[in-house]
Amino acid sequence: MALQEQDKAIQLDGDEQKNSLSDAFRSVIVPRDASWLRKFFAVAGPGYMVSVGYMDPGNWATDLAGGAKFGYTLLWVIVASNLMAILLQTLCVRLGLATGRDLAQACRDSYKKPAAVALWALCEIAIVACDLAEVIGSAVALKLLFNIPLIAGVLITGADVLLMLGLMKFGFKKLEAFVIALVATIAVCFGVEIFHSQPIWGDVAKGLVPTALPHDKEALAIALGIIGATVMPHNLYLHSSLVQTRAHEKTQSGLRQAIQLNTVDTVLSLMSAFFVNAAILIVAAAVFYKAGIAVDQLEQAHELLRPALGGAAATLFAVALLASGQSSTITGTLAGQIVMEGFLKVRLDPWKQRLATRCLAIVPAVALIAVFGDGRTNSLLVISQVVLSMQLPFAIFPLLAFTSDRKRMGEHVSPVWLQVVGYVVGTLITVLNIKLLADIIGPIWLSALVIAGALFAGWVMFVYRERSEDDDSGDRPTRDHRRIDRRGLETAEG
Repeated sequence: MALQEQDKAIQLDGDEQKNSLSDAFRSVIVPRDASWLRKFFAVAGPGYMVSVGYMDPGNWATDLAGGAKFGYTLLWVIVASNLMAILLQTLCVRLGLATGRDLAQACRDSYKKPAAVALWALCEIAIVACDLAEVIGSAVALKLLFNIPLIAGVLITGADVLLMLGLMKFGFKKLEAFVIALVATIAVCFGVEIFHSQPIWGDVAKGLVPTALPHDKEALAIALGIIGATVMPHNLYLHSSLVQTRAHEKTQSGLRQAIQLNTVDTVLSLMSAFFVNAAILIVAAAVFYKAGIAVDQLEQAHELLRPALGGAAATLFAVALLASGQSSTITGTLAGQIVMEGFLKVRLDPWKQRLATRCLAIVPAVALIAVFGDGRTNSLLVISQVVLSMQLPFAIFPLLAFTSDRKRMGEHVSPVWLQVVGYVVGTLITVLNIKLLADIIGPIWLSALVIAGALFAGWVMFVYRERSEDDDSGDRPTRDHRRIDRRGLETAEG
């Protein structure tokens, strides 16, 4: 009865502010009177949906480049970036479950409209960069497997992902099961690749130990690309929404258990992503770095694997690449819908929003391939991951601020040690990004960007005023939403 009352309260609030992923919101039932393991299997899924973003074709590009050019040296960067990812994604779990808001909605609730629109624009740039990597990777795989031209492959990728998202009509768990099957395919393929490549495990162990990066600007760019490809800004928005697809018990004890179960799901899922990323770099180091071959393209890696490890290994590489691209396009499309709904409060049908998201990725992909040709696909992938890393601070710091706010989070606020570690990670990523930007565009342009950003922030904070007619009940629902949510929890406990 308490659960029904809370759902009614959420529904009333939904009249003012649409729930995140409304067609899947609280659609997966978590059994109340069941064992911990049964509840975990009911909750498990969002972590794996998010993990595919950590093993998408953009990761392949940076991992292949790192392994082929620097051997096992950058392996520790994958370890560090995976730990950062686990930290940030568990914060997303806390935010989504404790507040009932995803990160995009929380930003729109808390910041003035120009700031929210600016964050939305930056997030869309990140999603386009990520989708660019995904559709190019899928198109390359289709070319390797079926000799389909690259541009045609991009168009096919855009069409088939919409068909896959139709699985949501049969239940969100069906879509998750499909994605998990693709993740398992990638893991099996690279397990076989590692077995055949016979890496030097002593050197692999040394590569896991943090060391200074090689004195090479390209090494820094690849390292940042690995971080950007692993810790993806759109995944922070996605995860805070996906955890709300579970209809867990709306009591304080039920909420605590939901956070615990989703945290376990996140850690296990991202460990599988770590295995895939590490496997790609290890195979590249064992096969290409050992032979002194610089790999610049995914197609090149496929062709070079054939004489080195055999035709079966080359085919497995292409199959894993296709599974990677297809799984990540699904989650990228969902992330685009979440961001559009959360920041702009768009009231379109979900399929229309997903179509718009796919077009935002496919049009730039087709244009870039037409301009640069098939031979520059790997360079485009690496650049897309660097762009992603540039957007990270604009998602990380709002997430840290929200999850450190006791008024917003209640008893689920991040402990002080977690806040400190989170801000250290965010600051480290920001400093590395500034260093990379200075190397790429020079100090003058960097200073101009910093000044422009400071002027914009000053205008929003001290000059811009929201008009009362724009300040409707949907613009600032955070306080009322927290009141409704707390009332529901109290009723459930009573």
